[in-house]
Amino acid sequence: MSRHEHRSSHLNGGEGGSEWTFRPVEDTCRAIPMVDAQLDSRDLFAAGRLVTITHGEHTYQLRLTAQNKLILTK
Repeated sequence: MSRHEHRSSHLNGGEGGSEWTFRPVEDTCRAIPMVDAQLDSRDLFAAGRLVTITHGEHTYQLRLTAQNKLILTK
């Protein structure tokens, strides 16, 4: 399983970002296919119009607008 195909866990970077550890999440997880470090937004927003992204200690929200644009907020 690659670090982008985590079905039942989230990944946390270790010290220096070189090690990865798993932490459990809710029962509703899904894999998003990634090709050459690229995701298709249709796969990201298949379950709704809001994606929550955790980056270190910060949480961001990526929204898909009615005009089909993306907005990232902290």
